[in-house]
Amino acid sequence: MTDATETDPATLRKVTGAAVAGTVIEWFDFAIYGFMAPILAVVFFPEGDELVGLLQTFAIFAISFALRPIGGAYFGMMGDRLGRKKVLALTVLLMSLATVAIGLLPSYQSIGIWAPILLTVARCVQGFSAGGEYAGAVTYVIEHAPDNQRSRFSSYMPASTFASFALAAMCSYLLTTSLSPEQMQSWGWRIPFLIAAPLGLVALYIRHRLDESPLFQQVMDGPKAEHAPLRQTLREQWWPMLRLGCYISLTALSFYIFSTYMTTFLRSVIGMPADKVLLSNVIALSAAALAAPLIGKICDRIGRRPTMAVSALLLGCLAIPSYKLASDGTLACALSAQILLALGAVTANVVTAVLLCEIFPTRVRYTASAVTYNVAYAVFGGTAPFVATWLIAATGDRLAPAIYITVIAVLAFVVTLISPKPPDAPFTAAKDARTTMSSGASNCARTPDPA
Repeated sequence: MTDATETDPATLRKVTGAAVAGTVIEWFDFAIYGFMAPILAVVFFPEGDELVGLLQTFAIFAISFALRPIGGAYFGMMGDRLGRKKVLALTVLLMSLATVAIGLLPSYQSIGIWAPILLTVARCVQGFSAGGEYAGAVTYVIEHAPDNQRSRFSSYMPASTFASFALAAMCSYLLTTSLSPEQMQSWGWRIPFLIAAPLGLVALYIRHRLDESPLFQQVMDGPKAEHAPLRQTLREQWWPMLRLGCYISLTALSFYIFSTYMTTFLRSVIGMPADKVLLSNVIALSAAALAAPLIGKICDRIGRRPTMAVSALLLGCLAIPSYKLASDGTLACALSAQILLALGAVTANVVTAVLLCEIFPTRVRYTASAVTYNVAYAVFGGTAPFVATWLIAATGDRLAPAIYITVIAVLAFVVTLISPKPPDAPFTAAKDARTTMSSGASNCARTPDPA
């Protein structure tokens, strides 16, 4: 049998490139909603209090995340039963269709209450699709990657998400600087949503041509290739899922506070011009995407637990200074603030990507990782813009979102300290097929961790 460590370089490049391309397109579709939130609040809700409209828009943002764990469980079980590549093609197709639907929706002035209702439905389809995307793409890449470079190759997935948000920010920036506010509100906001149609076809074509992961194929060809039901997965993997989920709460919160809410904070709270806000966000997100592979190499060298601890310390120590900088209202300060947040957010996302696969055995990896990842993102990621907006409104303190991040960072650091040292075990499907799920994290494949 061919092991994952024997994947030839050409195949590995093809697999990584295809996973990255699909993920960039998928998350561009998902991200554009956050950048268009101030306009969507006006288009899809009745005229009145701007803050109320923004909170309602972010409430829909959060509701869509409630569908992510359901999508994660559904697509995870499908991916563990039918294979990774088929599910990855399906998720990008669903995401593209839902995104195009948003771009075609009538406004509140045209159809009244049905406008926000239909927006919520389309956004929920996006959330359902996103639930099966990230964990599946990471799983697919890592099951091809060499044992001693798993974090390096998995880091291309968080890099692709940051890149997709950068592309969404760039698209918003170009539209904002090219069109008048009236044109943006009338029809300009629809353009990035409609772009999803051709982009989705490209991603679907790329992913349809992929081969199945060798580790998954080994499990399916083995004597005990039956798929574990969701209930059994939860019963026998609950402890590693809970422990990892506690850490991912910081990953989720930091990602959406950095990538989505910061632009709203700078525009609605600080009062910066939209073009300067989006420009600073494009630069910061692009820098985050470029930094991810470097951090992935460092993670392979120093180990998972030290990387987790560093990410928590960075976010815990730099969140409040970053918001103080952002409150200055200049382009330089806005960019510097986002770079400070990015340091911890990128580190957390890189180590999370590899942990999603290393924690769980091959035959339940897609299901367990997707459920864990998406529950944490539903609770802390999807609610991040809403909670941050509400905290400032309730307390009158601009630093409230930063304090929120700091508290979660402290909790994640404690979880990191009390987590057991990861076992040093080979990453092979053969072992997964022979062992039972009840051994939980002891079946996990790990690179040596000096922690």
